[in-house]
Amino acid sequence: MDDDDDQPLLPPGTRNLITPAGLARMQDELRHLSRVERPKVVEVVSWAAGNGDRSENGDYLYGKKRLREIDRRIRFLNKRIEIAEPIDPGAQRASDRVFFGATVTYANQRDEALTVTIVGVDEIDTDRGRISWISPVARALLKAQVGDCVTVRTPSGNESLEILAVIYKA
Repeated sequence: MDDDDDQPLLPPGTRNLITPAGLARMQDELRHLSRVERPKVVEVVSWAAGNGDRSENGDYLYGKKRLREIDRRIRFLNKRIEIAEPIDPGAQRASDRVFFGATVTYANQRDEALTVTIVGVDEIDTDRGRISWISPVARALLKAQVGDCVTVRTPSGNESLEILAVIYKA
Protein backbone atom coordinates (compact mmCIF):
# COMPACT_ATOMS: atom_id res chain seq x y z
CA MET A 1 0.00 0.00 0.00
CA ASP A 2 1.28 3.48 -0.86
CA ASP A 3 1.79 5.74 2.15
CA ASP A 4 0.73 8.73 0.10
CA ASP A 5 -2.52 7.36 -1.33
CA ASP A 6 -4.55 10.27 0.09
CA GLN A 7 -2.35 12.91 -1.57
CA PRO A 8 -2.83 14.56 -4.98
CA LEU A 9 -1.46 12.34 -7.71
CA LEU A 10 0.69 13.28 -10.66
CA PRO A 11 -0.11 11.34 -13.81
CA PRO A 12 2.86 9.20 -14.91
CA GLY A 13 5.42 11.23 -16.84
CA THR A 14 3.94 14.56 -15.72
CA ARG A 15 6.27 17.29 -14.50
CA ASN A 16 5.62 18.67 -11.01
CA LEU A 17 5.24 22.34 -11.93
CA ILE A 18 4.80 24.70 -8.98
CA THR A 19 4.88 28.44 -8.37
CA PRO A 20 7.70 29.81 -6.21
CA ALA A 21 5.12 30.78 -3.57
CA GLY A 22 3.68 27.25 -3.58
CA LEU A 23 7.15 25.74 -3.22
CA ALA A 24 7.91 28.09 -0.33
CA ARG A 25 4.66 27.05 1.42
CA MET A 26 5.60 23.37 1.06
CA GLN A 27 9.12 24.01 2.37
CA ASP A 28 7.68 25.98 5.32
CA GLU A 29 5.29 23.14 6.13
CA LEU A 30 8.12 20.61 5.95
CA ARG A 31 10.28 22.75 8.26
CA HIS A 32 7.42 23.19 10.73
CA LEU A 33 6.60 19.48 10.80
CA SER A 34 10.25 18.47 11.18
CA ARG A 35 11.35 21.09 13.70
CA VAL A 36 8.20 21.80 15.73
CA GLU A 37 5.39 19.24 15.38
CA ARG A 38 7.40 16.03 15.28
CA PRO A 39 9.64 16.86 18.28
CA LYS A 40 6.56 17.77 20.36
CA VAL A 41 4.83 14.49 19.53
CA VAL A 42 8.00 12.47 20.15
CA GLU A 43 8.23 14.10 23.59
CA VAL A 44 4.61 13.17 24.41
CA VAL A 45 5.09 9.59 23.17
CA SER A 46 8.29 9.21 25.22
CA TRP A 47 6.53 10.53 28.32
CA ALA A 48 3.51 8.28 27.73
CA ALA A 49 5.72 5.23 27.12
CA GLY A 50 7.26 5.76 30.54
CA ASN A 51 3.84 5.47 32.18
CA GLY A 52 3.69 1.70 31.85
CA ASP A 53 1.05 -0.33 29.99
CA ARG A 54 1.01 1.00 26.44
CA SER A 55 -1.98 -1.03 25.24
CA GLU A 56 -4.51 1.20 27.03
CA ASN A 57 -2.44 4.38 27.15
CA GLY A 58 -4.38 6.93 25.08
CA ASP A 59 -1.55 9.48 24.97
CA TYR A 60 0.84 6.82 23.70
CA LEU A 61 -1.57 5.34 21.13
CA TYR A 62 -2.71 8.71 19.80
CA GLY A 63 0.87 10.01 19.80
CA LYS A 64 2.13 7.04 17.77
CA LYS A 65 -0.73 7.48 15.30
CA ARG A 66 0.01 11.22 14.98
CA LEU A 67 3.70 10.46 14.55
CA ARG A 68 2.92 8.12 11.62
CA GLU A 69 0.77 10.83 10.03
CA ILE A 70 3.53 13.43 10.42
CA ASP A 71 6.16 11.05 9.04
CA ARG A 72 3.92 10.21 6.06
CA ARG A 73 3.44 13.91 5.31
CA ILE A 74 7.18 14.59 5.68
CA ARG A 75 7.99 11.79 3.21
CA PHE A 76 5.39 13.14 0.78
CA LEU A 77 6.68 16.71 1.03
CA ASN A 78 10.30 15.59 0.59
CA LYS A 79 9.38 13.62 -2.55
CA ARG A 80 7.35 16.45 -4.07
CA ILE A 81 9.88 19.17 -3.25
CA GLU A 82 12.65 17.04 -4.75
CA ILE A 83 10.86 16.79 -8.12
CA ALA A 84 9.32 20.29 -8.05
CA GLU A 85 9.94 22.53 -11.04
CA PRO A 86 9.28 26.11 -9.92
CA ILE A 87 7.99 28.45 -12.61
CA ASP A 88 7.64 32.15 -11.85
CA PRO A 89 4.41 33.46 -13.42
CA GLY A 90 5.79 37.02 -13.28
CA ALA A 91 8.56 36.02 -15.71
CA GLN A 92 6.10 34.92 -18.43
CA ARG A 93 7.04 36.71 -21.65
CA ALA A 94 3.87 35.93 -23.62
CA SER A 95 1.60 37.65 -21.09
CA ASP A 96 -1.27 37.84 -23.58
CA ARG A 97 -1.62 34.02 -23.66
CA VAL A 98 -2.65 31.53 -20.98
CA PHE A 99 0.21 29.51 -19.55
CA PHE A 100 1.11 28.08 -16.14
CA GLY A 101 0.63 30.69 -13.40
CA ALA A 102 -1.90 32.80 -15.31
CA THR A 103 -4.95 34.21 -13.60
CA VAL A 104 -7.71 33.88 -16.18
CA THR A 105 -11.18 35.36 -16.21
CA TYR A 106 -13.56 33.60 -18.55
CA ALA A 107 -17.28 33.51 -19.27
CA ASN A 108 -19.11 30.21 -19.45
CA GLN A 109 -22.23 29.42 -21.46
CA ARG A 110 -24.46 30.74 -18.65
CA ASP A 111 -22.71 34.13 -18.96
CA GLU A 112 -21.09 33.69 -15.55
CA ALA A 113 -17.67 35.29 -15.27
CA LEU A 114 -15.27 33.04 -13.40
CA THR A 115 -11.66 33.69 -12.41
CA VAL A 116 -9.12 30.92 -11.89
CA THR A 117 -5.38 30.80 -11.36
CA ILE A 118 -3.54 27.92 -13.00
CA VAL A 119 -1.15 26.38 -10.46
CA GLY A 120 0.62 23.12 -9.64
CA VAL A 121 -1.11 19.98 -8.40
CA ASP A 122 0.14 20.63 -4.85
CA GLU A 123 -1.32 24.15 -4.80
CA ILE A 124 -4.95 23.40 -5.70
CA ASP A 125 -7.47 25.41 -3.69
CA THR A 126 -10.83 25.50 -5.46
CA ASP A 127 -12.30 27.81 -2.82
CA ARG A 128 -9.73 30.43 -3.88
CA GLY A 129 -10.02 29.65 -7.61
CA ARG A 130 -6.66 27.86 -7.80
CA ILE A 131 -6.88 24.97 -10.27
CA SER A 132 -4.29 22.44 -11.37
CA TRP A 133 -2.60 22.96 -14.72
CA ILE A 134 -3.59 19.38 -15.60
CA SER A 135 -7.30 19.92 -14.88
CA PRO A 136 -9.71 19.84 -17.85
CA VAL A 137 -10.52 23.57 -17.54
CA ALA A 138 -6.84 24.57 -17.38
CA ARG A 139 -5.95 22.31 -20.30
CA ALA A 140 -8.71 23.92 -22.37
CA LEU A 141 -7.50 27.43 -21.46
CA LEU A 142 -3.78 26.84 -22.10
CA LYS A 143 -2.33 28.85 -25.01
CA ALA A 144 -5.58 30.79 -25.53
CA GLN A 145 -5.71 34.57 -25.40
CA VAL A 146 -8.30 37.25 -24.65
CA GLY A 147 -11.26 36.94 -27.01
CA ASP A 148 -10.67 33.27 -27.78
CA CYS A 149 -13.39 30.70 -27.21
CA VAL A 150 -12.25 27.27 -26.05
CA THR A 151 -14.13 24.06 -25.43
CA VAL A 152 -13.86 22.03 -22.24
CA ARG A 153 -15.27 18.54 -21.82
CA THR A 154 -17.50 18.24 -18.77
CA PRO A 155 -19.52 15.29 -17.46
CA SER A 156 -22.63 16.92 -18.93
CA GLY A 157 -21.04 17.51 -22.33
CA ASN A 158 -18.83 20.07 -24.01
CA GLU A 159 -18.92 23.63 -22.72
CA SER A 160 -17.66 26.76 -24.46
CA LEU A 161 -15.57 29.26 -22.49
CA GLU A 162 -14.68 32.77 -23.67
CA ILE A 163 -11.44 34.24 -22.31
CA LEU A 164 -12.06 37.75 -20.94
CA ALA A 165 -8.72 38.54 -19.23
CA VAL A 166 -5.26 37.05 -18.67
CA ILE A 167 -3.04 38.37 -15.87
CA TYR A 168 0.32 37.22 -14.51
CA LYS A 169 1.31 38.08 -10.95
CA ALA A 170 4.76 37.64 -9.51
